[in-house]
Amino acid sequence: MITYTFNNAGKMPLYEYLYKCIKDDILSGNLKAGERLPSKRSFAGNLGVSVITIENAYNQLISEGYVYSLPKRGYFVSKISHIANVKSVEPINYEKKLPEKENFVNLSGSQTNPKNFPFSVWTRLIRNTISEKSRELMITSPSAGVYPLRVAIAKHLQSFRGMMVNPEQIVVGAGTEYLYGVLIQLLGRDKVYCVENPGYSKVYRIYKANCVDCRLVDMDSRGIIVGNLRKAGGDIAHISPTHHFPTGITMPVSRRYELLAWTNEKDGRYIIEDDYDSEFRLDGKPIPAMKSIDAGDRVIYINTFSKSLTSTIRMSYMVLPIHLSQRYEEKLSFYSCTVSNFEQYTMASFIDSGYFEKHINRMRLFYSRRRSEVMEMIEKSPLSGKCTIMEANSGLHFLLRLNTKREDREIKNALEKKGMTISALSDYYMDGTSGDEHTFVVSYSDLNPDIFKNALKIIAETIC
Repeated sequence: MITYTFNNAGKMPLYEYLYKCIKDDILSGNLKAGERLPSKRSFAGNLGVSVITIENAYNQLISEGYVYSLPKRGYFVSKISHIANVKSVEPINYEKKLPEKENFVNLSGSQTNPKNFPFSVWTRLIRNTISEKSRELMITSPSAGVYPLRVAIAKHLQSFRGMMVNPEQIVVGAGTEYLYGVLIQLLGRDKVYCVENPGYSKVYRIYKANCVDCRLVDMDSRGIIVGNLRKAGGDIAHISPTHHFPTGITMPVSRRYELLAWTNEKDGRYIIEDDYDSEFRLDGKPIPAMKSIDAGDRVIYINTFSKSLTSTIRMSYMVLPIHLSQRYEEKLSFYSCTVSNFEQYTMASFIDSGYFEKHINRMRLFYSRRRSEVMEMIEKSPLSGKCTIMEANSGLHFLLRLNTKREDREIKNALEKKGMTISALSDYYMDGTSGDEHTFVVSYSDLNPDIFKNALKIIAETIC
C-alpha cells in the first residue's frame, strides 16, 4: 500500500497535502494508469487520518481528472497522455526588489504632482455618487460609456473647444491606448496609418503591435507635411496639431485646411486628432480643434483626463464622425466599457458641477507661474548663455537646445551617472535618423524647483 508522511504539510490542510502527494506521484509515473488506489477506510487507517480526509483528497483528484472511481470496485489512476518530464520552475521571490537609485531625477517625466489633484472634491463627489446612484452603479455601462458622462463631455467640448457634437458620437475608454485599438478595428487593418516623425513612439508601436501598416511622415516647422503623407500612401493621419509632442509645434490654420482637403481627396481617409494637453495653452485663448472646422466629418477627436487631472486616472474619450459612431454601434458595441461606473458617474458630476473648469483654470495659473519660475532659473543658472529655450507657450514641456559638441547619447549617459535622466529630441525620431542634435525635452508638470536648480548646474558642467 502506498504511504505518505505529513511531516512537511506545515499549515496546509491534510486532505490538500495528500491530494498533492498523490497527484505528484501520478505525474511522475510512480502511480501508473489503471493502478488501483487503497480504499478510503484502509488508507485512512494506514496514514492515521480520518476517512473524510481521504475522501476529500480523492474527490479533488476525481474532479481534476487524475483519478476515476468504479461502483463497488474502488478508485483507479486515470490515463493521462503526453505528460512532459520537465523540471519544476522555481517560484519568483517577489519580495526581492530591484535596487532603487537614490535621488534619481527625471527631467522629461510626464507625471503630475499629487498635491495638485483635487482629492477633497473628488472624495465628496464619489461619496455622493455611491449614496445617490446606487442603482445606476450596478447597471452594466453601455459600451461607449454611461450617457450622463458623454453628455457632460459634449457640453465641455462645446464651451471649451468650440465643438458641436452629440453625446452619441462619444466613446469613453480606459486610456487613449485602448481607444487606438478600437479605432483600428473600426477603420480596418487594410488601411495605411501614418504618424508624425519625430513623435510619440508608443503610438507607432501600438499600431505595429496591432499588425497594421504604419508609416512615418516627416514634419516641418508647421507640422506634418501633407505632400509626404500622399507619398506614403496614407489613409489615416494620426497627428497632434494643437501642441505636438515633443517639438511643441502648433499647426497653423492653413496647414489644417490643407490636411482636411487631403481627407476629401479619397473615400476612407481620416485624421485622428490627438488633443492630449490642449487645456494648457498658457498665453491667450485655446487654439480651436481641427474637429471644430471639419465640414467633411473626417476628423476623429481624442482627448484624455490623464494630463488635466492625473496620469493614473486612465480615462479617455474620442468623438467619432456621425457615420463612424453608427458603425461603432453596429459592429463594436458588444464590447464592455473599460471604465468603471463609479469613475464615470463621478467624472460626470465633476464636470457638471463646474469643478473640472475650476481645476483647469487653477492648474493653468499654477503651470504658468511654474514655467516663469523655470525660465528665470535657467537665465540665472550657469547654463545661461550656453542654451536656447524653444517653446510655444503651451503644454507642460519645452525644448532646451544646448551649445555643445558632445553627442546626445554621451550627455545622457554622463547625466545618468550623476542621478539624472533626460530625453533628447533625437530619441523621438523613429526612422533611425539622428534628428535634431543637442536638443532635450524638459517637462515641468512635476518638477521640483530646488532639484531643477541643482540639475541646471550639473548639465552646465556636463556639456563643457
